[in-house]
Amino acid sequence: MARLILLNGAPGTGKSTLARRYADDNPLALVLDIDTVRRMLGASLVDPEASGLAARRLALAMAREHLAAGHDVIVPQFLGRIEFVLELESLAASVAVPFLELTLIADPDAVIRRFAERSAEPTSDEQRDAWTLQERWGGLDALRGACARVETVAAARPAMCTIEVVDGAVDDAYAALRAVL
Repeated sequence: MARLILLNGAPGTGKSTLARRYADDNPLALVLDIDTVRRMLGASLVDPEASGLAARRLALAMAREHLAAGHDVIVPQFLGRIEFVLELESLAASVAVPFLELTLIADPDAVIRRFAERSAEPTSDEQRDAWTLQERWGGLDALRGACARVETVAAARPAMCTIEVVDGAVDDAYAALRAVL
């Protein structure tokens, strides 16, 4: 049976890496990165709030189709507010698939360090855009708040499972993800 999997976490916690690894181990699983969908929209950085909302609407439609076809969808996304979590939960219920909620928790200093290292020498448009948006939202110091908001969302969701991530322990984090799933 298909599953809708939310992998929440602050920027730099390894959401995309773990989601990609999950998809590599599960044929036809869809890694539905909302930021990637947003980048597909014209001039998405001009109005990141509007493009983010449009990307979420498109992602929900994509997820619905893929779940209805019987395939897993994993959404690696920083969600510091609960609204989109509720939309994902509603989508899962509407197509009668399990909704699994996981949150990656990391030390804020480690998150800041990883994000800064990744942003110092971006290797993709995704990383450049992430840095641009992070600068608009308060720079590296704002990542502490992002970590706190992720934990607040996790605390508000009784079914949310948390996975502690540690620098250099990707295999351990993936094993924990697999154990929960």
